[in-house]
Amino acid sequence: MAKKNSSTKAPPIEPHRWRLCPAGKHWVSTHPMRIPPSKQHPAGSLTTRRGHCAKNPTGKDQLYPDEISEIAQQSFKNLKPKPCPSDLGFKKNGNKFDDLIAGWTRYWNEVINPNVPLDPNIVKALIASESGFNRDMLANKKNSNSARGLMQILNSTRKTLGDEGGELRDHLLTITKDDLNDPNTNICAGIRWLFQKQKLASSSLDKEASWEEAVMNYKGKLKSKPGDPEAAKQKKIFQKYLDKLVKCENS
Repeated sequence: MAKKNSSTKAPPIEPHRWRLCPAGKHWVSTHPMRIPPSKQHPAGSLTTRRGHCAKNPTGKDQLYPDEISEIAQQSFKNLKPKPCPSDLGFKKNGNKFDDLIAGWTRYWNEVINPNVPLDPNIVKALIASESGFNRDMLANKKNSNSARGLMQILNSTRKTLGDEGGELRDHLLTITKDDLNDPNTNICAGIRWLFQKQKLASSSLDKEASWEEAVMNYKGKLKSKPGDPEAAKQKKIFQKYLDKLVKCENS
């Protein structure tokens, strides 16, 4: 019997049906491009580069801002299930991001395929407890690297999400710090990080972590000491919002 060639690379995973490019590539939207100076055009010139698929550096699955935007515009209309349409007391923005929550929850559920799918209500309750649906929230106004946006993503987390040699292994996002101010990008990145936190919580607890446990890991409070008031407070606030959304769904 012939031995298998251990150096043979596994075939690339087929991209999600909403993706605009084949495996190992990402979408770049139409944009202006400067052509360097030449004899014919000593000062250089400006042209338009049409939207196209560009190769990812390592061939891994990568999302970039242009494609994150295109996916939401093209694929998130009339999606179900959506989170419960309760504003949770945040009358201005409480229901403003439901389509994005529904879309990216479905996307990452289908890409990562967990045993227990993530409920969009959990994401909505998490956003309520993290930022109160304030897209411009910066945890520390004196530190631009502190947690920002709807899902309060740290700049260090952003870097991890795009590190092709890091802990995520695959299904990454290459985004800038400023991109996290965009609700669509922030929710996409935050849900991807929640999936990673569920994986890490499962390893830490030596069992499959629930999504509620993943949320506490997201908040950095999974293994807090018994009686930790801050952990208890954060858990109580998140659970309060989740209970309201579940009750709304069942009413």
